[in-house]
Amino acid sequence: MTAFAFRVDAVDGASRTGAIATPHGIVRTPAFMPVGTQGAMKGIHWRDVKASGADIVLGNTYHLMLRPGAELIAKLGGLHKFLNWPHPILTDSGGFQVMSLAELRKVGDDGVTFRSHLDGAIVSLTPERAVEIQDLLGSDIAMQLDECIRLPQERREQERAMRLSLAWAERCKRAFEAAVWHSPGRALFGIVQGGDDRELRTVSARALVDIGFAGYAIGGLAVGEPQHVMLDVIETVAPLLPADRPRYLMGVGAPDDLLEAVARGMDMFDCVLPTRNGRHGLAYTRFGPINLRNARYATDARPLDPESRCPGARDYARAYLHHLVKANEMLGAMLLSEVNLYYYQDLMAGIRAAIAAGKFAEFCAVTREGWARGDVEITPASRDSTTRQSPPRPP
Repeated sequence: MTAFAFRVDAVDGASRTGAIATPHGIVRTPAFMPVGTQGAMKGIHWRDVKASGADIVLGNTYHLMLRPGAELIAKLGGLHKFLNWPHPILTDSGGFQVMSLAELRKVGDDGVTFRSHLDGAIVSLTPERAVEIQDLLGSDIAMQLDECIRLPQERREQERAMRLSLAWAERCKRAFEAAVWHSPGRALFGIVQGGDDRELRTVSARALVDIGFAGYAIGGLAVGEPQHVMLDVIETVAPLLPADRPRYLMGVGAPDDLLEAVARGMDMFDCVLPTRNGRHGLAYTRFGPINLRNARYATDARPLDPESRCPGARDYARAYLHHLVKANEMLGAMLLSEVNLYYYQDLMAGIRAAIAAGKFAEFCAVTREGWARGDVEITPASRDSTTRQSPPRPP
């Protein structure tokens, strides 16, 4: 079985492209991981997730431990077999979900006790149990249990959560190394915390490097802070992390955020935006986001993008997509979620190619120019024909 490994193939400034080897396949980096929270990609078949270009997906420890249960999944052959996804999987630790259940949980030195949102049962999640659950699931990459807090926050609270997360990181590492049941080749990542405080982030990053992990994540972002705060944290932390280990920015996924984070040396990303916004009628395209709820598309016969790899973007008129969205038809959510997953994977493929060619800055400029130009205005001719002059594609 292939052991976990990471290599960097090319660099362009701080941005880099390479590959992560896992027991279930290769992950090309920079990589965007679609989020299959409860063991499913909402509205998207797994074969379409793979066809979009995704090498790896994310599963949620919190939700899977509650339903159907990690022990049951293990008994049925593990998460890869359970999902019929024979490719790499990363599982988060559940820390973010525990944060979102602030009124239903109690955090202590030993771990977190919370009340299940499903049936009210009292559940305990310790660092050791978080590792055990992810071992039972059999994910290729497991995450340490951490405490994620919302921003802004008092420094004292940021430091408390950061130091607790460090203590849990040490316990997760010991549990992971001592586990006799985990498959060879799997990896455990540590998570840098510290809110928006540079000093706390520095302390966390250095301590995690001393503990030693196969990869490192920056957590506690995309929780309400403005973009400049997120970028400041990345600029502080990324240079402190080993260059020979993957760097994962958790929960971040607006297209411009991806460009900015890659420019600062990040390798992995996940976010629910492509599917969540697709379910609400928003399509991501090289012309920028297109809100199909807008009445201007009611008679627009053009496809979203005739040059896209995605059948949903090529083969359906905007008027039809508008109709599906307004009628709350399930097919509309499915098609737009597919469109968005393809767009995100094409964006990442473009990023990787541009870095390899030493043209990442040029790629970013052309991509942003396309977003800024926006979609062409609807004309009488466009209502009767799907042909139009397309803006130039990013390199």
